[in-house]
Amino acid sequence: MDPSDDVRIVPANEASWADVERIFDSGDARRCRCQRFKVTEWIWRDSTLDERLAAQEAQTGCGTPGPTSGLVAYLAGEPAGWAAVEPRTAFPKLRTSRIPWKGRDEDKDDPDVWAVTCLVVRKGFRGRGLTYPLARATVAFARERGARALEAYPMVTQPGKTVTWGELHVGARQVFEDAGFAQVTHPSPRRFVMRVDLTR
Repeated sequence: MDPSDDVRIVPANEASWADVERIFDSGDARRCRCQRFKVTEWIWRDSTLDERLAAQEAQTGCGTPGPTSGLVAYLAGEPAGWAAVEPRTAFPKLRTSRIPWKGRDEDKDDPDVWAVTCLVVRKGFRGRGLTYPLARATVAFARERGARALEAYPMVTQPGKTVTWGELHVGARQVFEDAGFAQVTHPSPRRFVMRVDLTR
């Protein structure tokens, strides 16, 4: 099912914090609160859930004008999905991760390159293709805010290999292909760096 006709996607600061919390109501998303690439140390050992909650609330800026850390998707009026999209420099752990940089020689501190690091679909709304319109919306969102390029770090599933929902928080390759991203590198058997040029 393509939910595009019944989906509305807004910057997180135009949504309520209560709606964001409803999206992050179960599983790994509930614990991580989209902080995996935000923290500089090991997420579970060096931060508490209360600290991650407070950080996410501050980052989203729900209900206030100004910058925000992502997008909120509504399906039939219900908060159903999330995409983390910001300047790449807003994710300290991306800077030290091997995946984004293997085989690349690029300025890690370029503020005009943005990144999509996480797609979350609320329990009860999964399996409806909601990540597709979310990924497409990240492109328009980054372009409107002056980004020169937008990256994602998705994975592919392999026959016979178990993939947990938590692993796929980075998104699936085909979702970003649909949104116009092209492969930059293939740093590991299951992971890709994909990018869309926003200057055209």
